[in-house]
Amino acid sequence: MHVPRIMIVPALTLAASLGLALAPASAAHAEDVPSFWEKSQLQVGIGGTYHFWSGTHSVVIPITLLMDDNRFELGVFRMADAQRYYDTYSHAARQTANPYWGVSLSRRWQLAGSRNWKLFFGFGASYKTEENELSATHWNFASQLGVRIALKPRKAFFELEIRHWSNAGIRLPNRGQDFATAMVGFTL
Repeated sequence: MHVPRIMIVPALTLAASLGLALAPASAAHAEDVPSFWEKSQLQVGIGGTYHFWSGTHSVVIPITLLMDDNRFELGVFRMADAQRYYDTYSHAARQTANPYWGVSLSRRWQLAGSRNWKLFFGFGASYKTEENELSATHWNFASQLGVRIALKPRKAFFELEIRHWSNAGIRLPNRGQDFATAMVGFTL
């Protein structure tokens, strides 16, 4: 799988920002800070794009890394197909986006749950390799709402999430990228 060079800069920027933000204030206190990577988890899955009026028919391939006991998520997403919907006003199929890559970094909060399941919300930033009819900007806000279910053995889990990337109307058009993902994860 070829990752376009345009993805390297945003991915490195997100990773460097995360590293700087989470670095201990001084080396003397580093042993007192629990390891950020201690409970890291890797997820892989599959999903699909939609919009509130219709399906948009693209397969989504997500790979995410959860860090700091599920508090942060760094994800790479491939929108594998062109996105289209049937426009009832013009009675024609309309293409809204070509296939593209996206990267997101989010902070996640648990809303409810127990030992076996968790309901969570996440918010952060995303970068996509193309501007399109869904969002006229490369950089966007990223939000997610999901449920996490523990699998046996306890180190495995399943997540079902709905996600939305949008520029909040900073530049039009701004319909937003909506997609759902089903992912299986494992503690590293």
